[in-house]
Amino acid sequence: MRVIVADDVMLTRAGIARLLTDAGFEVVGEAADPDELLRKVRAQKPDAAIVDIRMPPTHTDEGLVAAAAIRAEFPQTAVLILSSYVEPSYAMQLVEQYPERSGYLLKERVFDVAILVDALRRLADGETVVDPTIVSRLFGRRRQHSPLDELTPREREVLALVAEGLSNRAIAERLVVTERTVEAHVSQVFLKLGLQDTRDAHRRVLAVLAFLRT
Repeated sequence: MRVIVADDVMLTRAGIARLLTDAGFEVVGEAADPDELLRKVRAQKPDAAIVDIRMPPTHTDEGLVAAAAIRAEFPQTAVLILSSYVEPSYAMQLVEQYPERSGYLLKERVFDVAILVDALRRLADGETVVDPTIVSRLFGRRRQHSPLDELTPREREVLALVAEGLSNRAIAERLVVTERTVEAHVSQVFLKLGLQDTRDAHRRVLAVLAFLRT
């Protein structure tokens, strides 16, 4: 997989690039600001871009704006947004606008190479990845009369793990149940959220989007 890494802190950028290279990824570019990132994405057309949410010049949401531009111009390029802070509203903005191939992780997690590699592979497959801390925060903010109220506690637990980007097998391992049991829970989630008629990968993205919206 060909990846571009964008972060204005050189040590962070180089560290992520080194982790990716050691894991067998091809780092085809590094960028220190949004303009450089967009230039390199247009030149290299990578499979994925890892983007810090706070970049020059104002260090507010320049990375998010650049990520949205990448998803709009290059639909097949996955984008993984990184943040040092728990900011659910930013995760919501990107995933709601571009639900497939979009992810949001806390920066501290990417230095666990297994988490980083898994997130990139899931994004490349067209899935959505949301940091588990943000998932927990969003569950705590659910509105009254949410569609998720129709779900059982176990189904909500499964949906939260789907939002983190876990496969059915990984969810089964986490919950210590069979994969068939997880498949049954996921099917019920799809049914209760009215997601019956699209391919499974897309339904998982739509389920995550429904979760974020509520």
